[in-house]
Amino acid sequence: MSDIPYRNALIIGTGPGISASLARLLREAGLQVAIASRHPERLAPLAAETGAIALPVDASDAAQVERLFEQAEARIGAPEIVVYNASGRLRGPIAELDAAQVEQALAVSALGAFHAVQQAARRMLPAGKGAILLTGATAGVKGFALSAPFAMGKFALRGLAQSAARELTPKGIHVAHIVVDGMVRSEQRPDPADSPDSTLDPDAIARVYADLLRQHRSAWSWEIEVRPWTEKF
Repeated sequence: MSDIPYRNALIIGTGPGISASLARLLREAGLQVAIASRHPERLAPLAAETGAIALPVDASDAAQVERLFEQAEARIGAPEIVVYNASGRLRGPIAELDAAQVEQALAVSALGAFHAVQQAARRMLPAGKGAILLTGATAGVKGFALSAPFAMGKFALRGLAQSAARELTPKGIHVAHIVVDGMVRSEQRPDPADSPDSTLDPDAIARVYADLLRQHRSAWSWEIEVRPWTEKF
């Protein structure tokens, strides 16, 4: 029997890194899992491997996010865990960035997260329990050159996490912001040969998410930072 006190999870923004590892972990723990992406066909191997439900969503579209929650609810029940791992990764010099691309990146990173939190809250509040985990980045704590749109989105995500935590925690909903400080290893992004410990293991990060889900209500964490062990503090 799982020691994670929830029955199901909806993971939005599923790729080959953190989200895939978390989907595997939660399925192994016995939870029903729905995974969502703008390109659901890319989720087919993970869905076949784990038995997770693959669903389509453009997280920048509020109507699509609402429909995603309705589809997930029909397949696995009202989501008790919602993980938002989608982000717009637009990079480039500020003077040269295309305005439409900047707006799209922010729509995914910031507005998409709000839509997901809103839909989650509407379902979790009547139940008096739930968990919302928002994947942040160091760029949401300090900005970096050539990353203005990404940093803007992640700063907004942190503000959303703080506000949602203060509003929803008293109602029994655990909101946590996970600051991922560093590159996450994946099939597309393996460890550099000259520095094998410089990237983060997605399986290890997934275990951090699971530990958050196991926390007792009397001592919930609202923000944690995950970084490679070789990095200087």
